[in-house]
Amino acid sequence: MAGHSKWANIQHRKGRQDEKRGKIWTRVIREITVAARQGGGDPAMNPRLRLAIEKAKAANMPADRIKYNVDKASGALEGVALEEIRYEGYGIGGAAVIVDTMTDNRVRTVAEVRHAFSKYGGNLGTDGSVAFQFKHCGQLVFAPGTSEDKVMEVALEAGAEDVISDDEGAIEVLTSPADFEAVKDALEAAGLKPEVAEVTMRAENTIELAGDDATRMQKLLDVLEDLDDVQEVFHNAHLSE
Repeated sequence: MAGHSKWANIQHRKGRQDEKRGKIWTRVIREITVAARQGGGDPAMNPRLRLAIEKAKAANMPADRIKYNVDKASGALEGVALEEIRYEGYGIGGAAVIVDTMTDNRVRTVAEVRHAFSKYGGNLGTDGSVAFQFKHCGQLVFAPGTSEDKVMEVALEAGAEDVISDDEGAIEVLTSPADFEAVKDALEAAGLKPEVAEVTMRAENTIELAGDDATRMQKLLDVLEDLDDVQEVFHNAHLSE
Protein backbone atom coordinates (compact mmCIF):
# COMPACT_ATOMS: atom_id res chain seq x y z
CA MET A 1 0.00 0.00 0.00
CA ALA A 2 1.44 3.39 -0.97
CA GLY A 3 1.20 6.63 0.97
CA HIS A 4 2.38 10.21 0.67
CA SER A 5 5.79 11.26 1.96
CA LYS A 6 6.29 11.13 5.73
CA TRP A 7 10.04 10.58 5.73
CA ALA A 8 11.02 14.26 5.79
CA ASN A 9 8.65 14.98 8.67
CA ILE A 10 9.93 11.98 10.64
CA GLN A 11 13.56 12.96 10.14
CA HIS A 12 12.73 16.54 11.07
CA ARG A 13 11.06 15.39 14.30
CA LYS A 14 13.99 13.12 15.18
CA GLY A 15 16.44 15.98 14.62
CA ARG A 16 14.52 18.29 16.92
CA GLN A 17 14.31 15.58 19.57
CA ASP A 18 18.07 15.09 19.40
CA GLU A 19 18.51 18.81 20.03
CA LYS A 20 16.47 18.44 23.22
CA ARG A 21 18.32 15.39 24.51
CA GLY A 22 18.58 16.80 28.03
CA LYS A 23 14.81 16.97 28.40
CA ILE A 24 14.39 13.46 27.04
CA TRP A 25 16.04 11.97 30.15
CA THR A 26 13.56 13.75 32.40
CA ARG A 27 10.63 12.48 30.34
CA VAL A 28 11.93 8.93 30.18
CA ILE A 29 12.45 8.84 33.95
CA ARG A 30 8.85 9.93 34.45
CA GLU A 31 7.67 7.20 32.07
CA ILE A 32 9.77 4.57 33.87
CA THR A 33 8.38 5.74 37.21
CA VAL A 34 4.73 5.46 36.19
CA ALA A 35 5.24 2.20 34.29
CA ALA A 36 6.99 0.54 37.24
CA ARG A 37 4.45 1.76 39.77
CA GLN A 38 1.52 0.54 37.69
CA GLY A 39 2.90 -2.75 36.42
CA GLY A 40 5.78 -3.65 38.73
CA GLY A 41 9.53 -3.46 38.33
CA ASP A 42 10.11 -6.63 36.28
CA PRO A 43 10.46 -5.64 32.61
CA ALA A 44 9.74 -9.23 31.53
CA MET A 45 6.25 -8.93 32.99
CA ASN A 46 5.65 -5.25 32.19
CA PRO A 47 5.55 -4.30 28.47
CA ARG A 48 5.20 -0.60 29.19
CA LEU A 49 8.30 -0.67 31.37
CA ARG A 50 10.22 -2.56 28.68
CA LEU A 51 9.45 0.16 26.16
CA ALA A 52 10.40 2.89 28.63
CA ILE A 53 13.75 1.18 29.32
CA GLU A 54 14.37 0.91 25.55
CA LYS A 55 13.75 4.65 25.22
CA ALA A 56 16.16 5.29 28.08
CA LYS A 57 18.86 3.19 26.44
CA ALA A 58 18.27 4.92 23.09
CA ALA A 59 18.81 8.23 24.90
CA ASN A 60 22.16 6.90 26.24
CA MET A 61 21.00 6.81 29.85
CA PRO A 62 23.46 4.76 31.98
CA ALA A 63 22.23 1.32 33.09
CA ASP A 64 22.69 2.13 36.78
CA ARG A 65 20.56 5.27 36.40
CA ILE A 66 17.82 3.20 34.74
CA LYS A 67 17.96 0.56 37.48
CA TYR A 68 17.86 3.20 40.19
CA ASN A 69 14.67 4.73 38.81
CA VAL A 70 12.98 1.35 38.31
CA ASP A 71 13.88 0.29 41.87
CA LYS A 72 12.77 3.62 43.28
CA ALA A 73 9.37 3.44 41.60
CA SER A 74 8.61 -0.25 42.06
CA GLY A 75 9.82 -0.19 45.66
CA ALA A 76 7.30 2.56 46.44
CA LEU A 77 10.03 4.74 47.89
CA GLU A 78 9.14 8.32 48.67
CA GLY A 79 8.57 10.30 45.53
CA VAL A 80 6.22 12.60 43.71
CA ALA A 81 2.84 11.18 42.70
CA LEU A 82 2.53 11.60 38.92
CA GLU A 83 -0.73 11.70 37.00
CA GLU A 84 -1.18 11.18 33.26
CA ILE A 85 -3.44 13.69 31.50
CA ARG A 86 -4.17 14.08 27.79
CA TYR A 87 -5.15 17.40 26.22
CA GLU A 88 -6.59 17.88 22.74
CA GLY A 89 -6.67 21.01 20.64
CA TYR A 90 -6.29 22.71 17.30
CA GLY A 91 -3.23 24.31 15.75
CA ILE A 92 -2.76 26.45 12.68
CA GLY A 93 -5.26 25.82 9.90
CA GLY A 94 -7.32 23.58 12.12
CA ALA A 95 -4.57 20.97 12.47
CA ALA A 96 -5.36 18.43 15.19
CA VAL A 97 -2.99 18.27 18.18
CA ILE A 98 -2.81 15.80 21.08
CA VAL A 99 -0.63 16.64 24.09
CA ASP A 100 0.20 13.85 26.55
CA THR A 101 1.42 15.07 29.92
CA MET A 102 2.64 13.59 33.19
CA THR A 103 2.27 15.94 36.12
CA ASP A 104 2.13 16.35 39.88
CA ASN A 105 -0.04 19.47 39.51
CA ARG A 106 -2.84 19.36 36.95
CA VAL A 107 -3.84 23.00 37.60
CA ARG A 108 -0.37 24.19 36.60
CA THR A 109 -0.21 21.89 33.60
CA VAL A 110 -3.56 22.80 32.05
CA ALA A 111 -2.76 26.50 32.50
CA GLU A 112 0.58 26.11 30.71
CA VAL A 113 -0.89 24.04 27.87
CA ARG A 114 -3.84 26.42 27.40
CA HIS A 115 -1.50 29.42 27.39
CA ALA A 116 0.74 27.83 24.73
CA PHE A 117 -2.22 27.11 22.46
CA SER A 118 -3.76 30.58 22.82
CA LYS A 119 -0.48 32.52 22.52
CA TYR A 120 0.78 30.71 19.42
CA GLY A 121 -2.34 30.57 17.28
CA GLY A 122 -4.13 27.44 18.47
CA ASN A 123 -7.09 26.56 20.65
CA LEU A 124 -7.36 24.04 23.48
CA GLY A 125 -10.32 21.75 22.81
CA THR A 126 -12.40 19.37 24.88
CA ASP A 127 -11.77 15.68 25.54
CA GLY A 128 -12.45 13.72 22.36
CA SER A 129 -12.42 16.76 20.10
CA VAL A 130 -9.56 15.50 17.89
CA ALA A 131 -8.59 12.03 19.20
CA PHE A 132 -10.90 10.36 16.67
CA GLN A 133 -8.55 11.61 13.94
CA PHE A 134 -5.71 9.43 15.29
CA LYS A 135 -5.11 5.70 15.64
CA HIS A 136 -3.34 4.23 18.68
CA CYS A 137 -0.90 1.80 17.12
CA GLY A 138 2.64 0.52 16.89
CA GLN A 139 4.72 2.21 14.20
CA LEU A 140 8.06 1.13 12.74
CA VAL A 141 9.64 3.21 9.98
CA PHE A 142 12.48 2.03 7.74
CA ALA A 143 14.72 4.31 5.70
CA PRO A 144 14.44 4.58 1.93
CA GLY A 145 16.40 1.79 0.27
CA THR A 146 15.22 -0.92 2.65
CA SER A 147 13.79 -3.97 0.88
CA GLU A 148 10.02 -3.53 0.92
CA ASP A 149 9.44 -7.17 0.01
CA LYS A 150 11.53 -8.38 2.93
CA VAL A 151 9.92 -5.97 5.40
CA MET A 152 6.45 -6.96 4.21
CA GLU A 153 7.16 -10.68 4.39
CA VAL A 154 8.60 -10.58 7.92
CA ALA A 155 6.17 -7.99 9.31
CA LEU A 156 2.96 -9.61 8.09
CA GLU A 157 4.15 -13.05 9.19
CA ALA A 158 4.76 -11.63 12.68
CA GLY A 159 1.28 -10.10 12.89
CA ALA A 160 1.59 -6.57 11.50
CA GLU A 161 -1.63 -4.90 10.34
CA ASP A 162 -0.24 -3.00 7.35
CA VAL A 163 2.94 -2.10 5.46
CA ILE A 164 2.99 1.28 3.69
CA SER A 165 5.62 2.76 1.38
CA ASP A 166 5.76 6.51 0.81
CA ASP A 167 6.81 8.68 -2.13
CA GLU A 168 10.42 8.84 -0.92
CA GLY A 169 10.80 5.08 -0.49
CA ALA A 170 10.46 4.95 3.29
CA ILE A 171 8.52 1.96 4.60
CA GLU A 172 6.09 2.16 7.49
CA VAL A 173 4.89 -0.90 9.40
CA LEU A 174 1.74 -0.59 11.51
CA THR A 175 0.76 -2.96 14.30
CA SER A 176 -1.72 -3.16 17.13
CA PRO A 177 -0.16 -1.91 20.39
CA ALA A 178 -0.29 -5.48 21.74
CA ASP A 179 1.63 -6.91 18.75
CA PHE A 180 4.23 -4.13 18.52
CA GLU A 181 7.02 -5.91 20.42
CA ALA A 182 6.59 -9.22 18.59
CA VAL A 183 6.71 -7.52 15.19
CA LYS A 184 9.68 -5.33 16.17
CA ASP A 185 11.61 -8.35 17.49
CA ALA A 186 10.90 -10.36 14.32
CA LEU A 187 12.05 -7.54 12.04
CA GLU A 188 15.25 -6.96 14.03
CA ALA A 189 15.96 -10.70 14.09
CA ALA A 190 15.76 -10.59 10.28
CA GLY A 191 18.36 -7.82 10.20
CA LEU A 192 15.85 -5.03 9.60
CA LYS A 193 16.58 -2.11 11.92
CA PRO A 194 13.87 0.60 12.04
CA GLU A 195 14.73 4.29 12.23
CA VAL A 196 11.62 4.85 14.34
CA ALA A 197 9.96 2.23 16.57
CA GLU A 198 7.24 3.34 18.97
CA VAL A 199 3.68 2.95 20.12
CA THR A 200 2.11 6.20 19.06
CA MET A 201 -0.99 8.14 18.08
CA ARG A 202 -0.83 8.12 14.27
CA ALA A 203 -2.83 10.67 12.31
CA GLU A 204 -5.37 9.04 9.98
CA ASN A 205 -5.28 12.03 7.62
CA THR A 206 -2.92 15.01 7.32
CA ILE A 207 -3.33 18.73 6.76
CA GLU A 208 -0.77 20.36 4.47
CA LEU A 209 0.81 23.53 5.86
CA ALA A 210 3.43 25.61 4.04
CA GLY A 211 5.19 28.95 4.35
CA ASP A 212 4.17 31.13 7.27
CA ASP A 213 1.51 28.66 8.40
CA ALA A 214 4.10 25.87 8.64
CA THR A 215 6.47 28.15 10.57
CA ARG A 216 3.74 29.16 13.01
CA MET A 217 2.67 25.54 13.50
CA GLN A 218 6.25 24.46 14.20
CA LYS A 219 6.55 27.25 16.79
CA LEU A 220 3.41 26.04 18.55
CA LEU A 221 4.68 22.45 18.57
CA ASP A 222 8.10 23.53 19.88
CA VAL A 223 6.54 25.54 22.71
CA LEU A 224 4.28 22.64 23.71
CA GLU A 225 7.14 20.13 23.59
CA ASP A 226 9.31 22.40 25.74
CA LEU A 227 6.79 22.46 28.61
CA ASP A 228 8.23 20.54 31.56
CA ASP A 229 5.13 18.39 32.08
CA VAL A 230 4.70 17.38 28.43
CA GLN A 231 5.72 13.85 27.46
CA GLU A 232 4.56 13.62 23.83
CA VAL A 233 2.94 15.84 21.22
CA PHE A 234 1.08 14.28 18.27
CA HIS A 235 -0.37 16.19 15.35
CA ASN A 236 -1.71 15.73 11.82
CA ALA A 237 0.10 18.62 10.11
CA HIS A 238 2.43 17.92 7.19
CA LEU A 239 4.90 20.79 7.31
CA SER A 240 6.46 21.82 4.00
CA GLU A 241 9.71 23.76 3.84
